[in-house]
Amino acid sequence: MELKNNKNTALLVMDMQAGIVGMLPNATDLLSNLLPKVAQAIASARENKIPVIYVTVGFRQGAPEVSVNNKGVAAVKERLATVNMDEFTKIHPDLAPQDGELTVMKRRLSAFSGSDLELVLRAVGIQHMVLTGFSTNGVVLSTLREATDKDYRLTVLADCCADGDEEVHRVLTTKIFPRHADVLMVDDWNKI
Repeated sequence: MELKNNKNTALLVMDMQAGIVGMLPNATDLLSNLLPKVAQAIASARENKIPVIYVTVGFRQGAPEVSVNNKGVAAVKERLATVNMDEFTKIHPDLAPQDGELTVMKRRLSAFSGSDLELVLRAVGIQHMVLTGFSTNGVVLSTLREATDKDYRLTVLADCCADGDEEVHRVLTTKIFPRHADVLMVDDWNKI
């Protein structure tokens, strides 16, 4: 499969996988708002020949990669120990990849941690990433910070990201992210 590059841009769809969505306490509300927006971003990227790259988080059976020193990830290690990782890492069916679209597996919050994402981006000359995902204070924040240090140009689609805490989402998308990225709504991004 050859990943084509348009405008040196790629859309990242991060942690929008069945296993994560299934664990959310407010999944119904979140999904009725978030999934259609992310689907809209994916459709726009495909129409404009912008590569869509899916990023999932996953571990070996029993999650041996999870250290007790990592407070955030260790908190869910017990739950992950018995999970079927093949099922856990499947992209939510409403956003499923098309043939030829890449899925990158990571091992921590950032899309770069434990994955080959940077190799893929460099191989195709991607310099601009458009970020979507759940959660805003997890994968989106961590990826944005690391991508900033790696000198990528960034856009965050605020309505294609969500967090379990609305206030955290608001603060990140209105106060923190604009220091490092263009922050747009998907309808505005579609007009560019």
